[in-house]
Amino acid sequence: MKYPALLAGCALAALAAPAHAQERARTTVQPYIEVSQTFDADLENGDVLTYTSAAAGVDVSVDTARASAQLSYRYEHRFSWDDDYGDDSIHSGLARATVRVTPGVSLEGGALATRTRYDIRGEAPGVFGTEDSNVSQVYSLYAGPTLSKQLGPVAVSGLYRIGYTKVETPGFSPIVAGQPRLDLYDSSLGQIAGLTASLAPGTELPVGLTSSAGWERETSGALRQRYESWFVRDDVLFPVSPNLALTAGLGYEEVKTSERAPQLTATGAPVLDANGRFVLDETSARRVTYRTDGVYYDAGVVWRPSRRTSVEAHIGRRYGSTSFTGVASWAPRPDVGVQVGVYDTVTTFGRQLRQGIANLPTSFISTRDQFAQAFNGCTFGTSSSAPGGCLDGVFQAVTTASYRARGLDAVVSATRGATSFGVGAGYANRKLFAPNRPGITIYGLEDDSYYAQAFFSRALSPVSSFDVQAFADYYEPGLAGSEDVFSAGATASYGHQFGRLSTNASLGIYHFRVGDGIDTSWRAQALLGARYSFGGTTR
Repeated sequence: MKYPALLAGCALAALAAPAHAQERARTTVQPYIEVSQTFDADLENGDVLTYTSAAAGVDVSVDTARASAQLSYRYEHRFSWDDDYGDDSIHSGLARATVRVTPGVSLEGGALATRTRYDIRGEAPGVFGTEDSNVSQVYSLYAGPTLSKQLGPVAVSGLYRIGYTKVETPGFSPIVAGQPRLDLYDSSLGQIAGLTASLAPGTELPVGLTSSAGWERETSGALRQRYESWFVRDDVLFPVSPNLALTAGLGYEEVKTSERAPQLTATGAPVLDANGRFVLDETSARRVTYRTDGVYYDAGVVWRPSRRTSVEAHIGRRYGSTSFTGVASWAPRPDVGVQVGVYDTVTTFGRQLRQGIANLPTSFISTRDQFAQAFNGCTFGTSSSAPGGCLDGVFQAVTTASYRARGLDAVVSATRGATSFGVGAGYANRKLFAPNRPGITIYGLEDDSYYAQAFFSRALSPVSSFDVQAFADYYEPGLAGSEDVFSAGATASYGHQFGRLSTNASLGIYHFRVGDGIDTSWRAQALLGARYSFGGTTR
């Protein structure tokens, strides 16, 4: 499957088709072609690159009583005018869909294609396309059914998901002497199954009761990395008032990650294949990299003073230490939404990415950086009930190791008349789990990232618009001999429509710095482009 994000997007649109065909759905399909000219200037040394881009894409949205789906996909090829700068192809897109097949059966899916920074120690280019250093193309998708049934007073539900993630070989990024060589991520296949039975408070008992169980497995990488987990859990919900309830849960779980060993050279360094990935030692035994097995518990509070405000927070004991989780949402107006989430989990890159896609809304604002054309940061929703989500935490760097992920994400999204804006920010911490092997000792090391992103868009007239986007990221790699990395950028664009033909002019500036100027880059870009949109259908 060469382009899984595109194929998955088509599949998701097809899933929505039966519903809108029967109900005269509101459906929009907008294919387009685009040509642009870009000037890229390195402000450090004065070099100027010029390239022409040809792109084709499609924007699809479906909104009915039975289906909610959106697909935004773009393929772009860049033709360089400089022999020192190679041609390149970029795939970027996001698809999300939820389809109710019957009253008790629904299908859900999502897919993503983007470029991202690979090694947390390396460069942090703001434009994933003009430079290949430390940049990889990523594809990820998932899908599966959810079943629900009311058995008397008990609500029973079950789900199954299967997902796939692929990371292409990153561009060259020099490794500082003394730093360990890390394995390069290849692909992963994961499956999830879960079952829940719940009794609402006030039906048979004054308290609410929920019993749940789940299983998950993922396999990945040349070293046959494996993630396995299962759990059983019971929760109780005790209403204190119409707006406030206390909750407590007790469960038993087992989480285990493992892998096999790479071949080693005579000097003890890992043997690499043609793509720079570790070569498996077929004679090696499987080695556990992380395991937890036992009881975990938490207690918390649920506060819902109105339909527009909801807060849920938990504190407990999990993974051998204190654990905090929670989510808060606020919709002060129908066109304004705020959401804050705190998470704590043992996971992998593929699992965290697919879960992040699942947390994104099925109706989102597809405004993108005119240069990067990527969905690797925050995505903002179009309704106050689903303001959006951020993938910065998982995309801080790609790793083949399993890890404990803890962090916080906050998103604000608003649309008022001709103006739309959004702000996303967060913090992510990862504690890595991998065997202590020659040259790749990273067990127990922690890395951190801080990130913020904002956009502003306004329709100046029925045929013209203006938008601004900005971001800032700060990385603390945690690896021996590595330096902190800072990256920031801003883009301003003006667009004008002439019927099906639209034009765009953009200016951008980007900066990254490694340590105290070990590696520093300032770049400016200018773009002129024209897009022709074909006759989309709306019915």
